[in-house]
Amino acid sequence: MGEFGKAVVDICTNAGSKIILAIVVWFVGKWIIERLLKIFGKVKAVEQLDPTLTAFLLSVVRGILYVVLVVSIIGILGVPMASVITVFASAGVAVGLALQGALSNLAGGIMLMIFRPFRVGDMINAAGAEGIVEEITMFYTKMRTPDNICVTVPNGALMNANVTNYTGKDKRRMDIKFSVAKDTDIEQAKAVIVQALKQTPGILPGEEISACCVGGTNEAMEINARSWVVPGEYAGMSALATENITKALGAAGIKAPAVRVVTDR
Repeated sequence: MGEFGKAVVDICTNAGSKIILAIVVWFVGKWIIERLLKIFGKVKAVEQLDPTLTAFLLSVVRGILYVVLVVSIIGILGVPMASVITVFASAGVAVGLALQGALSNLAGGIMLMIFRPFRVGDMINAAGAEGIVEEITMFYTKMRTPDNICVTVPNGALMNANVTNYTGKDKRRMDIKFSVAKDTDIEQAKAVIVQALKQTPGILPGEEISACCVGGTNEAMEINARSWVVPGEYAGMSALATENITKALGAAGIKAPAVRVVTDR
């Protein structure tokens, strides 16, 4: 009984020391990985890369380093690597099915890096989300909405969705529609609108600035004001141009459509 108890104590001591060592290695290894990633991100060659590619590379390197760390901990615990490989091989089909979505997202992340439908900093609308791209990782893309909400979208969904990139080009056309009274002098109204656009700071000079009648009703005529702006300033410029045109129309004596009230007797 004494020898049996001694054997149990030895086993527990050895197992406990391995577990403690594994825990220490995990936390130390995690700290080392984060330090290495910071150093890697500050390497001159990496800093010169596109921010989108840099974030993706850091995500890939982080994943590889953590895999190495986990494998090392398994070795410290005394689990034979041959047995681990055999288990993974025999469960490969089940693991593949379980990770099907993750693998799809990983493939989507790689395709995003190859085809570059958008980059970090672009304003996009895709897969039911709209916002500014802040980070593209191996599996997910993080976006920030105009009202400062973080949205995380799987890369697989992005690769299978139509992507509208609002800031993919160096300029964007801005169309604003105005309604004026039916008896308005259309040529005068168009001239006032064009002049107001020309005097609005932020409208790109040398680009098309125009106004044209695009429809109407029995009470109103609809005029479309067209100009070009920097994509990232679209929302602010739209509000500013609308305000300036409205003031200019009022100063010119151009009235808004009359409101018809219909009552039942």
